[in-house]
Amino acid sequence: MRDSSFPTIVHLGAEHCVTGSCHMLQAKGINILVDCGLAQGSDKVHPIRDWPLRASQVDYLFLTHAHIDHVGRLPELIKNGFRGEIIMTHPTKMLLPHMLQDAMHFSDLKDEEIGPLSRAIEDLSWGFEYNETFDLKQGIRFKLGRAGHILGSSFIRFESLDPPWSVLFSGDLGSKDTPILPDPDIPDACDLLILESTYGDTLHGDREHRMERLGAVLTKCLSDGGKVFVPAFALGRTQELIYEMDRLTSDSTWRKRFPKLTPHSRIPVCLDSPLGLEITKVYSNLKPYWDSEAKEILRTGDDPLDFGQLYAAVRFDDHARLMAMKGPAVIIAGSGMCSGGRIVDHLKDGLEDPRNDVLFIGYQAEGSPGRDILRNAGKPGGYVKLEGMRVSIRARIQTLTGYSAHADSRGLLEWVQSMPGKPKRIKLVHGGALARQGLAKKLREVGYQVE
Repeated sequence: MRDSSFPTIVHLGAEHCVTGSCHMLQAKGINILVDCGLAQGSDKVHPIRDWPLRASQVDYLFLTHAHIDHVGRLPELIKNGFRGEIIMTHPTKMLLPHMLQDAMHFSDLKDEEIGPLSRAIEDLSWGFEYNETFDLKQGIRFKLGRAGHILGSSFIRFESLDPPWSVLFSGDLGSKDTPILPDPDIPDACDLLILESTYGDTLHGDREHRMERLGAVLTKCLSDGGKVFVPAFALGRTQELIYEMDRLTSDSTWRKRFPKLTPHSRIPVCLDSPLGLEITKVYSNLKPYWDSEAKEILRTGDDPLDFGQLYAAVRFDDHARLMAMKGPAVIIAGSGMCSGGRIVDHLKDGLEDPRNDVLFIGYQAEGSPGRDILRNAGKPGGYVKLEGMRVSIRARIQTLTGYSAHADSRGLLEWVQSMPGKPKRIKLVHGGALARQGLAKKLREVGYQVE
């Protein structure tokens, strides 16, 4: 029988899929929402009109980080009457306006609605520090821990002393040794752990191996004068890739391994993403939140988010020139799943050229064009539909899974095992069926109770 004093948890998105994260915690008459994200690909979320309560009845919205699949429905929530407090870390508060402005301009919202919604979100938003305990209402407290997924990402622990209970939402957890980001914090013990499982059945390569592969792939891809298209999420993945390309071109050890990638090669690396450029500037302004390695590189006079071969395509004219430019070149553009943005133009123009390569460094949701490219590449007559246009896949398709911003099955298991005490229960969310099943099996094998 369920303990009537324990909070009610209702999953409104990402319970059985990867995107559209949205979870409700109800306790002591307080309604707390954790994330309110957009679904991507074929993933689904519960429409706000079908929620068990009205948006105006939500007291608090906690945001684990600023990715659109965790924050993208915030404008809709405001339109439906939410006027509670929005709580997040200070870096997420800095990143949020850029992500939402971009999302709103590509939504069904009218231009005259965007300004008022942006101001309302800003007025309701509060930034908090990591690893400090803060009071809400009715004796409920919370603490934010570093999640290591992107700058500002957090896991959230809620607790009550009377009656005693604790619930921890992992948010999206990152891997150790991720560029720029401190490693995930060790979480406190809890009664219920709501744990992401995106890569619950997968192992990533280590960072050393990942950079070795990146250098080798780029060297091979550029040897025939083609272009390398990298669909990359503007927040997190783009900055991580820039950081490691800076290492390949600036660090003496890596330059010896991959001499064709040195500045003398004059191969341009073009960031063709207005949002990616904005987010990179914000990352540069968040240096106090960088890890010790990135800070040390900066102290030597090398900005790890900039290098001599890196060019910015700010205006559409710049984008048009990139489209007309011949290779070799590396072009980083959004969106990360090829569902919109400038990468679509590049793929429509270059996917049929066998001299070109597409380098996937992030998750491709089921139903997204990126997943279709991966599925159909190498098949006779393989093609993808991009904005209604059928495009044959003749370019080489490469994947570097080590660039995932999510912890793999080993990382998730180690993070759970780092807790000072075992959770009484674990609920797996934010993953496909195979990922959840694979992680549940590993957790049960070492004695955890998984729902």
